[in-house]
Amino acid sequence: MMLDRYRAITSAYYRGAVGAMLVYDITKRLTFEHITRWLGELRTHADNNIVIMLIGNKTDLGTLRMVSTEEGKELAEKEGLFFLETSAMESTNVDTAFYTVLTEIFRIVSKKSLVANEEQGNGNTALLTGTKLVVPTEEQNAQIKKGCCG
Repeated sequence: MMLDRYRAITSAYYRGAVGAMLVYDITKRLTFEHITRWLGELRTHADNNIVIMLIGNKTDLGTLRMVSTEEGKELAEKEGLFFLETSAMESTNVDTAFYTVLTEIFRIVSKKSLVANEEQGNGNTALLTGTKLVVPTEEQNAQIKKGCCG
């Protein structure tokens, strides 16, 4: 009974998701080993076109590293995921991770809109005309943070 309730909640939780970040702690191997289970959950319950990024976090604790960058890259490549290592503590690559996922989601949604318009036979791509996604560079992000909070 509880398992059925859990499954109902789980599938509802994933429904409509267009992006996911699977984050593991590079200093705790067990968190990396659980990634395949979470990936299975995503692939079972989420849309086939969901954008998934594998993220190794806590690069600021490099001396305690238990999962190599190569292992993360290898898993991501094998599973067809984007990959990045971050440090939330030092704010390293955090923005890049979000921008990467959002850019890919935008690309997929735009492509779906274009295909839908073509299938309707009207060829009207006006919805996409002039649409531009601006992804700030790391330098611009640093300037924004400095100006806002420094």
